[in-house]
Amino acid sequence: MKYLKYLIVFLFAAAAPAQVESVYSRNQVSMLPNYYQDFLNFSSDKKGKTRVDIFIQVPYSEIQFIRTPKGFTAAYTATISVYEDEDKETLLVERSWKEKINALDFDQTISKNNYNLSLKSFELDPGTYFIVTSVEDEDSRKKYTSENKFIVKELSGSVSMSDLMLISKQTQAENTNKIIPNVSRNITSKRDGLPMFFEVYSEKPMDVKINFIIKNTKNDVVHTEEISKRLDTNRTQIIHTIQNIALGLGNYSIHVEIKDNSGDHLTSTSKTFISRWVGIPSAIQDLDKAIAQLIYIASPSDLSYIEDAETQEEKIERYLEFWRKKDPTPGTEENELFNEYYRRITYANENFSHYIEGWRSDRGMVFIILGSPNNVDRHPFDLESKPYEIWQYYELNRSFVFVDETGFGDYRLVTPLYGDDFRFRN
Repeated sequence: MKYLKYLIVFLFAAAAPAQVESVYSRNQVSMLPNYYQDFLNFSSDKKGKTRVDIFIQVPYSEIQFIRTPKGFTAAYTATISVYEDEDKETLLVERSWKEKINALDFDQTISKNNYNLSLKSFELDPGTYFIVTSVEDEDSRKKYTSENKFIVKELSGSVSMSDLMLISKQTQAENTNKIIPNVSRNITSKRDGLPMFFEVYSEKPMDVKINFIIKNTKNDVVHTEEISKRLDTNRTQIIHTIQNIALGLGNYSIHVEIKDNSGDHLTSTSKTFISRWVGIPSAIQDLDKAIAQLIYIASPSDLSYIEDAETQEEKIERYLEFWRKKDPTPGTEENELFNEYYRRITYANENFSHYIEGWRSDRGMVFIILGSPNNVDRHPFDLESKPYEIWQYYELNRSFVFVDETGFGDYRLVTPLYGDDFRFRN
């Protein structure tokens, strides 16, 4: 039996002076992580070991390309360090490698659909580890790091199973299935279903029932289905796609349980994923909240029209209709205004939250409506003065002052925002 192989592809696809700095730069406004990663347990050919496959997926938009005579090129160094404990005192193994990417034109370098995918495998004893991954751009020298606690499973006993690998794409070549993993775990279920791959390890051939259960964040079951399968001795590879499911926006989990024909539990595993809708920015995970966040760009009548929809489907359609009318390039796939608005909300939540979410704060409001200021004059330590910030917008010839009255980061706007200033600017 030929085993499935991962297809790793490169897709073009005291008194203190005032502090003056442009801290709220447009380049910092992003809805996406700097890179994606996924750790998966599989059975190893080495006795007593488990094979851990680590995927690192870097979007083109997060690395810096340089023009060359033949197009554009970029490079970065990726590193995976496996530690015995969280204190990072005992380094067990470390691998570092360089990835180089070539693109024919500039559009490929900024496309949100293009990324570089790499895989490294480690043979580890079952147990809990601390795994640090990092990506460093060769040209800009920007470095991004992620620290993760990971449990390496012991895949033994009469029946056991690997972790779930969500699938982005699968092809056939020379009688062998090849799969590209969905490392980001973003799923558009209405269009693609929920495809996955996993392995089951059995000491002997047997017939089993495999149950697939999808749950929401409240642990409510939103979908179930069952298939029958004949397990081979040792390793059985399974690809299954859950079709005809209509999931809302946000986080879900898929649980896979294997039972014998008597209904007795043999083994199980689970994985979280994010449900997306085509045409809706990835920052949106709650439709009702996304509608409430329209307050800075929609009129009261627009909001009432959307919220008064009788069904969820009608509400979605009215919400999308609102954004279609504001699309600056209706003939293209991407709605730039739609994306920019929720990029600003994401940034506001990440940088201006305190007792309330950042998008509801005064700084968040101004940032969402007017965008990034040209300059920020910060005064956190002036004598006989509460902390304050002055945001300057040169093209508007306006400045806005925010004062932290409580000393806990609750900056309130003391310069009125009214009239034409309250108009969303892209």
